[in-house]
Amino acid sequence: MKRIFTTLIILTSMVWAGRPITAEDVVNLRYITQPAIDPSGKYIAYVKVIPRNADEKRGGSYREIWVTAAKGSDQRQYTYSPVNSWSPQWTPDGNLSFLSNRKDHHASTQIYILPFRGGEAKLLTNHKTGVGSYQWSPDGKWIAFTSRDGKSAEKKKAEKEGYDMIVMDQDHTYTRLWIYNVKTGAYQKVFKKDLNVASFVWAPDSKFIVFQATDKTGADRDLLERSIYRVKAPSGNPRKVLETPGKLGDMALSPNNENLAFLGATSYNDPLSQSIYVVPVKGGKANLLTPDFKESFVAVDWMDDNTVLGKSYRGTKTVLSTIDTKDKSPEGVANQTDVLAPNEILSSVSYHKPSGKLVITASGHAHPNELYVGSLGSSEIKRLTKTNPGLNQIDFAKQETISWTGPDGLEIEGVLTYPLKYRKGKRYPLVLQIHGGPEGTSLDGWNTRATYPVQLLAAEGFVVLEPNYRGSGGKGVAFSKADHDDLGGLEFDDVLAGIDHLVAQGIVDDDKVGTGGWSYGGYFSAWGATKHTDRFKASMVGAGLTNMISFMGTTDIPYEMSVVHWNQWWFDNPEFHWERSPLSHINKAKTPTLVIHGLKDVRVHPEQGLELWQTLKIKGVDTELVLYPREPHGLLERAHKLDYMERLVSWYKKYVK
Repeated sequence: MKRIFTTLIILTSMVWAGRPITAEDVVNLRYITQPAIDPSGKYIAYVKVIPRNADEKRGGSYREIWVTAAKGSDQRQYTYSPVNSWSPQWTPDGNLSFLSNRKDHHASTQIYILPFRGGEAKLLTNHKTGVGSYQWSPDGKWIAFTSRDGKSAEKKKAEKEGYDMIVMDQDHTYTRLWIYNVKTGAYQKVFKKDLNVASFVWAPDSKFIVFQATDKTGADRDLLERSIYRVKAPSGNPRKVLETPGKLGDMALSPNNENLAFLGATSYNDPLSQSIYVVPVKGGKANLLTPDFKESFVAVDWMDDNTVLGKSYRGTKTVLSTIDTKDKSPEGVANQTDVLAPNEILSSVSYHKPSGKLVITASGHAHPNELYVGSLGSSEIKRLTKTNPGLNQIDFAKQETISWTGPDGLEIEGVLTYPLKYRKGKRYPLVLQIHGGPEGTSLDGWNTRATYPVQLLAAEGFVVLEPNYRGSGGKGVAFSKADHDDLGGLEFDDVLAGIDHLVAQGIVDDDKVGTGGWSYGGYFSAWGATKHTDRFKASMVGAGLTNMISFMGTTDIPYEMSVVHWNQWWFDNPEFHWERSPLSHINKAKTPTLVIHGLKDVRVHPEQGLELWQTLKIKGVDTELVLYPREPHGLLERAHKLDYMERLVSWYKKYVK
């Protein structure tokens, strides 16, 4: 008995050998992005994102370029902060190209070349209006790139004279497609037509480019009105490949140059470009490969001329699968085979055909995105980088995917994180951390960032639930459309059912529940603080929608919000839209509410937060409004992130506990 008791003591000390995570840990996190494997398959270049230190000038994180052997050895740094460098690609002669904005060389972002074996980076392009995104042609003769138009001399002169009026939706500054001749150093526009280019891919034979573009600029148009075009390289007249309804996503050309696989919407009001289509590049009817699939595809590639490779969100997990474009089941559905479904959450996957390697960025419960390699058909992936070694000294709370039943019997999933020192049989306070969109998806990987500090809340003794209510991604088109004409209705009842489920499981104290989220998650939290105020002891409304009618008049995405999510315009049903506005239920409100907003937010105007705070204050409800200068629809600066996390934790500790 004494030996067993001693063993238990040792095991307990091992479990709690580290320390809880802190807000400083969260803002100091580094992560990996933009991996690129060289043609031989031996080396991988990637970007390491480095946060600024407390004593540095305010701003976003830095980006550095590193290279590692594909085996994981010989990891070397090639560029250094505070100079930002990103988008590494391998040149035909085996060196590295990348983007950087180095004021001593050029006033705008340009392409640089860096010798793989070491040496100084040299300026390659010297384009007047800079480089947005770029791709080398497969034959290495050309570089296609995007560049945003600059102001004309006439416009600059007029502005200098005071004629700087802003006429809404009239002054369209286009992002255009250019080509750089590697041999001669000459630039040319691929076409002259006014099209705002969003993304593009080279044909494998380097003879043409497929791109997505809109007729005019604007966030709504970019989301909902892109078309797919084909144009000869280095110049030609663009031809529309096909008409597409609604949103478009990733795309890739087949090795034989004949077919385009792309992610698209099934209708104009589909919340996500989550379905895989294949269409002949020369035009024709698009073939939907994934009808009624219960997952949301987020990336697409080709294995061979007949096989598409797709990455998807499946519930709270990620899966890589192949889809045969020729062979179909007896029901007429394309055959799908899962080829990679690791425990980690796949953030990006690229298939290197010559070597058969999969180059991956992925996160886990105890770390943000790192670099991995894998292969098709293997259930395991090999981790190459360890970017945050200090995380080894931190104890992380247990997290898992759970499911429950919505009010009408629909299965709902979410990610549950337990208190760090959870003891079964004890009830704990609960905090909701609700994703935005509403078509966002909470995934069961690394789930802690400044605006959603899940592990930090768990370290403070809270149960944290991230619900994927109806309308979320991850379960296919029907699920993401299931909230149409009913925002704040059954979708919020899904969240309340999740709380009830945890109460019934004996995990949560029903009298100690708080809510929080950003954007549409902020709407849910404002809705909880007003319409459902009896259920919540505290709320945090981050960049949240509070008045559906005034929101539609101030957002940069009125069509996306109304047509895609509401499936109706407010002026066709004003009473209903007002009833689904948190402000319409303000007379019920008694939940203490922390309101957070960035002053540069054009997606959800700060007036939405101001309206809620002002009215709560007049009604005598405990409330606080924090406006962060320079911040957009979220938080970028270190000091703001730290301030927010301190306020959030303190708010929940004061009112929920």
